[in-house]
Amino acid sequence: MVRRPIGYISNTKELLPNDWEKWWKDPETRLIHFIGKDNIVFHCIVFPVMLKAHGDFILPENVPANEFLNLEDDKISTSKNWAVWLHEYLNDFPGKQDVLRYVLTANAPETKDNNFTWKDFQERNNNELVAVYGNFVNRALQLTKKYFDSIVPTCRTLLEVDKQVLDELKDVKEKIESMLNVFKFRDAQKEAMNLARIGNKYITECEPWKVWKTDPQRVETILYISLQLVAHLAIAFEPFLPFSSAKLRRMLCLDNFKWNQLNNTEILKPGHRLAEPELLFEKIEDEAITLQLEKLAQAKKENEAAAYKAQEIKPLIDFADFEKLDIRVGHILSCEKVKKADKLLKFTLDDGSGTLRTIVSGIAKFYQPEELVGQQVLFIANLAPRRLMGIESQGMILSAQDFDNTLSVTTLLHKVKPGSQVS
Repeated sequence: MVRRPIGYISNTKELLPNDWEKWWKDPETRLIHFIGKDNIVFHCIVFPVMLKAHGDFILPENVPANEFLNLEDDKISTSKNWAVWLHEYLNDFPGKQDVLRYVLTANAPETKDNNFTWKDFQERNNNELVAVYGNFVNRALQLTKKYFDSIVPTCRTLLEVDKQVLDELKDVKEKIESMLNVFKFRDAQKEAMNLARIGNKYITECEPWKVWKTDPQRVETILYISLQLVAHLAIAFEPFLPFSSAKLRRMLCLDNFKWNQLNNTEILKPGHRLAEPELLFEKIEDEAITLQLEKLAQAKKENEAAAYKAQEIKPLIDFADFEKLDIRVGHILSCEKVKKADKLLKFTLDDGSGTLRTIVSGIAKFYQPEELVGQQVLFIANLAPRRLMGIESQGMILSAQDFDNTLSVTTLLHKVKPGSQVS
């Protein structure tokens, strides 16, 4: 455990040899430890005690702990290659750094374990980044290019619908900041995306392409307000999508921007020239997702093969030793969970002897009791009885454990009489 804090501090010293003490010793520094839930004890007790005992280091102000993020329903494991490797991702999805950032933030396990899937990755990109955020930006910039030669128009008379949209901008800075300050990054990103939803709704309702024929000045106001929303998006998404925000600011020719400009409804002045519009995001096709799923499938095959090789065959035995085992068929008459034991199931078997046999088995996390009632299973009939949770277990039900640690009880395809012997 001692190596971990030394590593944190020495790494900072290596990266910032002239400034490292500001991060770890300056009382004005706001030190935050972002961790997973498995490190809570260390970061909330052990590490702070060590820093306090040294005397020269500040203590963390807060220790936000996240739950776990799985990958395609399995625990992420770098040793098993069950992971998304960033260098491979950037090769497979060039220029899409922000897509992964967006999906990970939207799916952050802030309050419960969550699951990253490539299908969800594709859907969030296509249905949110492309269809909502990118669509609004493209509509606003293309319409401004078409009607005003990419020059920000003048804001004319405001209608009620315009005032409602401008009102939405008044507290967006405070909303996002309040969430960031308590580390609710997922909700803060949602609030930023809400600006794009507002913008799409506004343009759709106002229909500038129709109004242009009868009232060009009205279109000036519609596009002026739309462009202010676009400018807000370029700033509000900066903490989440820095590459996309930089690209959008280039399209807006917004060289100097500040976070405090949020809530300002005049970020882009009338007469300001915009650059050529580009697509902010691109759709991700099924083929790209299939490739990622195939990679994971290959990793799973390799893991299973490695697990098989790692399982040593037990020492050879004589056939006479095998003959000592009396393996028979039992018909499950009833099955129930053992009280105060999460792993145990109690089976009542018809073993063909005319009396009932009780077996206790530690497979409760793999089966519900009702799934097994009526099944025919193999069990060892001549195993010495053993008491488990006060119940005498009179044998062992045979099962097979897969390489992914799942378990399957050995059942019979065709019915035979209870008590039939395996030979």
